[in-house]
Amino acid sequence: MEQLTGLDTLFLHGELRHTPMHIGPLFIYDTSDVAARSITFDDILATFEARLDRSTVFRRKLVNVPLNLDHPYWIEDGSFDLRFHVRHTALPKPGDWQQLCTLVARLHAQPLDRDRPLWEAYFIEGLDNVEGVPSGAFVLFLKIHHAAIDGASGTRIMAALHDIAPQPAKALNADDWNPETQPSATTLLKSAIRNNLRSPVKMAKAAGKGLPGLLRSRQTEDPDEARDVPAIARTRFSGPIGASRAFGAVTLNFEYIRAIKSRAEGATVNDTMLSIVGGALRRYLLAKDEYSDTSLVTGAPVDVRTGGEDEPAGNVVSVMKIPLRTDIERPTERLRAIHADSVKAKANHDAFGSTVMAEIGNAIPSQVSSLGIRAAEVSGLLAGSRPLFNTIVSNLPGPQQTHYLAGAKLVRSYGAGPCWDNMGLFQVVNSYDGRVTISFQACRDMMPDPEFYEICLQESFNEHASQLGASKKKRRRVAANKQTKNAA
Repeated sequence: MEQLTGLDTLFLHGELRHTPMHIGPLFIYDTSDVAARSITFDDILATFEARLDRSTVFRRKLVNVPLNLDHPYWIEDGSFDLRFHVRHTALPKPGDWQQLCTLVARLHAQPLDRDRPLWEAYFIEGLDNVEGVPSGAFVLFLKIHHAAIDGASGTRIMAALHDIAPQPAKALNADDWNPETQPSATTLLKSAIRNNLRSPVKMAKAAGKGLPGLLRSRQTEDPDEARDVPAIARTRFSGPIGASRAFGAVTLNFEYIRAIKSRAEGATVNDTMLSIVGGALRRYLLAKDEYSDTSLVTGAPVDVRTGGEDEPAGNVVSVMKIPLRTDIERPTERLRAIHADSVKAKANHDAFGSTVMAEIGNAIPSQVSSLGIRAAEVSGLLAGSRPLFNTIVSNLPGPQQTHYLAGAKLVRSYGAGPCWDNMGLFQVVNSYDGRVTISFQACRDMMPDPEFYEICLQESFNEHASQLGASKKKRRRVAANKQTKNAA
C-alpha cells in the first residue's frame, strides 16, 4: 500500500463533472512488415498481460480515506480484470485522420472508473486513409489518470509496452505480483489522524524552504521589467469549459526544427516549438478577430526528479511561466524573444526551488484541498478568476530509436492532456524517431474547428522553415558577389 502525494491528490480533487484529469499517448503502428500482415486484439491483450509487472500503474487502484481526511492510497487490486481495461474498436470507412481525431476526443472526454485501476487502452483498427501512414495501420490510445503519472513518468509506460526490435523481448523475471487486502476504515482513520497532526510541521518546513527561494527569485528580476509585465489576458480558452473535447495534431520534421533553432543563438528545441505554437495561436485568434497585442503565456511543465530511488512514480513536476510572444509577427524575432524569456523563467524557477511547490502541496490536508476546489467550482471562482496561463505546452522528448509493439512498427507518437476551467487548451510536444509532433486537446465549445488550428500550426512551422530558405539564398548571393569582386 502506497499513499498518494499531495500533488497527486490535487489531480484527483481537480477532476470535476466536466473535467476528467487523465493524460495519455496516442500511438500509430505500421503492420506492413509483420509476417501475418495483421495484429489482432488477442495479440494486444497478450502484450499487456506479459508486461503488467513493468509498471505499478496497471494493477493498483485507489482506496479513499473516509471523509477525505487524508490523501488516498494505492493498493494492488485483487479483482483486476485486464479485459476491462484493454478495449477494441474500429474506425468506419474511409478510416481517415479526422475520424480518428473525433474518436479520440470522444474517448478522452469520458472519465475513468475510480473503482478500478485508473487507466484504459483502446486498440483501434481501420486507419486506412492517413497521409504518410500505410493502409491497414492500427492505433493504441491510452488514458491514464494524472494522479498516477505525469508526462515524464508516462514515458516509462511507453518503454514498458514496446521493444526496440520487431521480435518481442522475453520476460527476464517471473511476475511475483500479489494482490492486497483493502484496509479497514479504522486503519485509514488512525493513519489520517497521525498525518494531519504532522501537517502544520510539514507546511512550516515547506514555507521555510520557499521563502529564501522567493527572495532569490525576486533578486533575479529586473524591477523595470517586473513593473511592465501585463496581467495574463483572457481569451476564448479562458472561462468555464464544456464536457466535449476536440483533438488534433501535426507532424513535423525534426531536422528542420533543429535548423530553425540555430537561427537564434542559444535557442533550444523547446524554444522553437513554443515559437511555432505562439505563431499558430496568433494566426488562430487573428482569424477570429480576437487578437490582442498582449502576449499570451504558456505554462511549461518541468520534471524535477533528481534521480533518487525514493522518488514517487506519480507527479514530480513544477511549472514555468513563459510568454509565447504572440505579439511578435516575424518568426525569427519571436524565437529570439521566447529564448530570452525562457532563460529568465528558468533562472526564477531555479532560484525559487523546483520542489517547493510540491512540498507545499504535500503539506495541505486532503480535506482542505477537496473542499477548496469544490467551493471554487460552485462559486464560479475557478472559471471567473484571472487565468494563470493561456495554455499548457508540455514537451515530452521521446526515443529517437524505432520502437515496436507486438512486432508492429511505431510510426507516429502523439499525446493528449486534460482541460479544466480557465484552461481550455492543452498542447503536447512529442519527439520520436526523427519526427516531432504537436498535439492539442481543447474544449470543443472553445475550439469548434480543430482542423483549422492544425492548419495554423502547420503554417506557423512553414513560416519558420521559409526563413531557412531565405538565409540560404542570402548566403549564396553574398558568395556570388564575392566571386564577382575577386574576378574583377
